[in-house]
Amino acid sequence: MSDGIGRGAAVMASGTAVSRLLGLLRGMVLVAAVGATGQAADAFAVANKLPNVLYMLLAGGLLNAVLVPQVVRAYKREDGQHYVDRLMTLGVLALAGMTLVLTLAAPLLVRIYSTPGVPAQQTLAIAFAYWCIPQLFFYGLYALLGQVLIARSSFAPYTWAPVVNNIVSIAGFAVFIVVFGTAKAGDVQLAQTWTAGKVALLAGAATLGVVAQALVLLPALRRAGVHLRPRFGLRGSGLGRAGNVAMWTLVGLGIGQLGYVVVSRVASSAPAAADQVVGIAGNAAYDYAFLIFMLPHSLVTVSIATALFTRLAGQAHDQDVDAVRASLSLGLRAVGLFTVLATAVIGVLVVPITSLVLLTASGTDASAVALVVVAMILGLTMFGAWSICQRVFYAYEDARGLVPIQLAMAGVVVLGTLAFRALVEPRYWVAGAGLSMSVSYGVGAVVALVLLRRRLGSVDGPRVLRVHVQALVAAVVAALVGGAVLAALVLGLHPTGVLGLLLQVAVVAPVIVAVYVGLLRLMRVSELDRLVRPVMARLRPVLDRIRRRPR
Repeated sequence: MSDGIGRGAAVMASGTAVSRLLGLLRGMVLVAAVGATGQAADAFAVANKLPNVLYMLLAGGLLNAVLVPQVVRAYKREDGQHYVDRLMTLGVLALAGMTLVLTLAAPLLVRIYSTPGVPAQQTLAIAFAYWCIPQLFFYGLYALLGQVLIARSSFAPYTWAPVVNNIVSIAGFAVFIVVFGTAKAGDVQLAQTWTAGKVALLAGAATLGVVAQALVLLPALRRAGVHLRPRFGLRGSGLGRAGNVAMWTLVGLGIGQLGYVVVSRVASSAPAAADQVVGIAGNAAYDYAFLIFMLPHSLVTVSIATALFTRLAGQAHDQDVDAVRASLSLGLRAVGLFTVLATAVIGVLVVPITSLVLLTASGTDASAVALVVVAMILGLTMFGAWSICQRVFYAYEDARGLVPIQLAMAGVVVLGTLAFRALVEPRYWVAGAGLSMSVSYGVGAVVALVLLRRRLGSVDGPRVLRVHVQALVAAVVAALVGGAVLAALVLGLHPTGVLGLLLQVAVVAPVIVAVYVGLLRLMRVSELDRLVRPVMARLRPVLDRIRRRPR
């Protein structure tokens, strides 16, 4: 991996690592407050999911597809800052208008993403939504400001800002527990027990965290030498091309959301279909499983892809096909090595990891979520490959080319989720949806690579496939060894409680990593050293200080 990308990815990964660890802590505190399953947990999951879904439509695709290529090109011109100012002004105004409209439409959105069940639960979800949907404006502002920083190669503020969000949210949820008690101690899990004060404190804390996440980027912009000013008027700005990309990006992401709507509605109906208030995976269980699934993706794939994207946008603009091909190959190999390892680690340790995240939940709740995690984690490597391929399409401003792929992926999710709903018990519906999503990532990655091969002439297929096969072989052996160590540990020591869960993870995870890395070295996988080098470069000063410390 080149030094520039390596440093950028390492900086982003460090911030993301802290953010995701705090995100897990946030999830643990939220579980303590409202539970992992039940009416209140599922109602909050649906409401708090809405701004995140809408944000993914914007930042995950629209802003990412449009903004970075446009800003990278703009800063190569003398009047580039004026162009960026117009983009920012347009983006902020659009965000404000959309947020207002969607907040007013909160009841409709809740009904779209959940099935009518217990009336009190639906009412509670709508009350939460009025507090949560305004997060959309600040998520979008964070994305707008962050993408400008990334285009200026300032990666750290963007990846460290979510840390502030998590700290604020954790503090707010902790106050909720102090004031109203835990889910286990009271009747918080029942929707009819919620008052306006409870709703305001829980949802308000979540929204305040997002506000803080956006606003902390303002000083970072000034330090990066970016001075944004409101500028109006689109004529002659060249935004027509950006608008075309934005339109096709929205079309594709809207298609993807159709699949997600089906998943959310099926998940929301599972507890009622099973005639159980708790212990059945619903929307909250899906969210906690997705939190675990996204941890390695966020630490590695997003960090590498974001650092790589700025370079891809410049290479595509310069019509340097060889450079784009090399960057694509590098991204696929780098992400593959890490995600295959993460699949092995989480697959073997899914029960203790899930139990730690849901520390205050019952064993039944933890088992329900763990099953969903397994279904999702099977698609982690393909999800990473699909994410890298998307960046190449966006670098060429070809959002239209992604639409057929996204249509096929949505079809897989919808048909798979509905098939599981029809064929298996309600307790397995959400896991079936997770498995369908894993399959869809595979479909998306394969089709995208076929199309990119036509565009680039080659995607360095043999080399990429070789690295993935080597990684898979190493991961299977490592997982078998890790599974044997876990079984011996459980049968021999019978570890229980929090310390027992931590012991299982602390012993088994390093074993899997060591076996995996050792086998890759035996197979002489050169990409391993190139990926580890930037991380070791940042750790070496710390290690040297430890060695020099007097004993």
